[in-house]
Amino acid sequence: MSRSEEVYVVGCGMHPFGRDESVSGMDMAERAIREALADAGVGWADIGYAAGGSDVSGKPDTLVGRLGLTGVPFVNVQNGCATGASTVLAVANALRAGEASLGLAVGFDKHERGAFHVSAARYGLGDWYAETGLMLTTQFFALKTQRYLHEYAIPERALAMVAARAFRNGSRHPLAWRRKELTEEEILGSAEVSPPLTQYMFCSPGQGAAALILARGDRAFDLCERPVELASLAFRTRRFGSFEVFAPWLPPGPHRSPSVDAAEAVFRGAGLRPSDVQVAQLQDTDSGSELIHLAETGLCGHGEQPELLASGATDPTGRIPVNTDGGCLAGGEPVGASGLRQFHEVVRQLQGRAPGVQVPGGPRVGFTHVYGAPGISACAVLTV
Repeated sequence: MSRSEEVYVVGCGMHPFGRDESVSGMDMAERAIREALADAGVGWADIGYAAGGSDVSGKPDTLVGRLGLTGVPFVNVQNGCATGASTVLAVANALRAGEASLGLAVGFDKHERGAFHVSAARYGLGDWYAETGLMLTTQFFALKTQRYLHEYAIPERALAMVAARAFRNGSRHPLAWRRKELTEEEILGSAEVSPPLTQYMFCSPGQGAAALILARGDRAFDLCERPVELASLAFRTRRFGSFEVFAPWLPPGPHRSPSVDAAEAVFRGAGLRPSDVQVAQLQDTDSGSELIHLAETGLCGHGEQPELLASGATDPTGRIPVNTDGGCLAGGEPVGASGLRQFHEVVRQLQGRAPGVQVPGGPRVGFTHVYGAPGISACAVLTV
């Protein structure tokens, strides 16, 4: 690959996640974009291509009314939890195709309080599916977690270990929403939502925004002292028979998650292995999801998670630091911004300027993973 075909992150910005009723989702997006532009040392007029994503908070391309009417091509993206990664892919492909040398990816959302509630018809399902309660993702993920714990003889305490580490990391991160540490006992003893998951094992729909400035390789090193290369990015949807969000049936026997396919593809594209990863972001809309994704992405084997967590291997000072900013559990999930939050954290870690706890030893390989309805996964490998 020639230098002009390489794509790097040269700037990033983020509006803190949480709840801020004094600003709109668009306000949050504008703040994140302006911070990313300043980080890259460029102006809005320098951006030659843009992509933005939001689930409920407006059309991203209308941000040009705030930033400047420059005529820039601006693509709107709505792809569930993979929205943020989708914006990155759209911009990266445009840069590689020679449409521009600098691009912007932005995601934002401002969700109401309470669990996500969506229409069954929107996902091609009948009303009967919603009437069973399974359109509530809390129900689905609890069922999936219950089955996984049983299959691999994993104790429920492992779920609390995931959440305790998330809140511990979030307590030390200035951009996280949940900033209070909780013990495993407090997490296990909190209100049961859907067995085996308790209140503090779930993330909350939230508010926030994140943005990246991407540059072609022939420009990146003029703009940034330590640009981070987008070594590989892969998307996959569900296969026949996979057990995914809003799946109305499940066949007997083994199934293959889109996360497995996306992770295998992204490591193959980067010419690396999961064991090369030195800092990782995994989709953790609940504790059970992180347990499952640790194995599905190849970072450990099925059933190895309790030992991995107990040893401190996933802590910031461990062998494979996971969700160093607290992930979705501590940050909440504004759907359009969540994937870009992952990029923001990994980029800052690889550059040695993490807003929260810095992974020691100068990590050089980072990994991001998102998973969402109705069964889509996106993974990225970032390197310096």
